[in-house]
Amino acid sequence: MHYSTQIKPISYVKANAAQVLRELTESRDVLIITQNGEATAVMQDIASYEADQQALALLKILAMGNLQIEDGKVIRATDAVARIRAKQTTINN
Repeated sequence: MHYSTQIKPISYVKANAAQVLRELTESRDVLIITQNGEATAVMQDIASYEADQQALALLKILAMGNLQIEDGKVIRATDAVARIRAKQTTINN
């Protein structure tokens, strides 16, 4: 995607709001909105926004996991499985 083709002034967005929204929904691209010649906002369709938010959440989880590994906050898989089985036994009895 080339962002240079997806830049519009706020006046264009105001005058063509329905068309802009329709195109964003169909293309799933982002639109960079300028005001006084400066980029001030980014507009995108809701499905793309939600997908981006889910991807960010997953990246945050991965980053937290990497920090835990670096801090030595890890246990062996066999120990984790043993803990889970012990809890299940306690619950079932």
